[in-house]
Amino acid sequence: MSPKLYLANAVAALILVDGQGYLMQLRDERPDIWYGGCWGLFGGAVEPGEEPLAALRRELREELELEVVTADLFTRFDFDLRPTGLDRYFRSYYVVRISEAELARLRLHEGAEMRVFGGEAILQEARVTPYDNFALFLHHHRARTITS
Repeated sequence: MSPKLYLANAVAALILVDGQGYLMQLRDERPDIWYGGCWGLFGGAVEPGEEPLAALRRELREELELEVVTADLFTRFDFDLRPTGLDRYFRSYYVVRISEAELARLRLHEGAEMRVFGGEAILQEARVTPYDNFALFLHHHRARTITS
């Protein structure tokens, strides 16, 4: 029997490294996590009663020893899974900018690897979590987005 996958509201960081691109996490190959073995953004679940920005700060501290000073909300995806018998969930994306010096100080505590990808390079990568891929696409191509 396969392990159950945990559903919760979540946050993720579009971590932009000055002049280099997006910092990505290669997710562990585990059957109990979503999209194991794929590249994804750093972040995680929002605990009950926790504010999303506080969750982002906690997750980045736990995963990378990154102390976030400034994070700007970029977008939020709302998932309505009620027709499947589940609930509604969100995933909020924040832009976090770091320098090359800050990147050098990071320590990976979760995931198999971390790597900086240019925007086009990560969008060409075959194994990226689908929701993070869409957020990366929107952010990388934000100058091309048309609104009416």
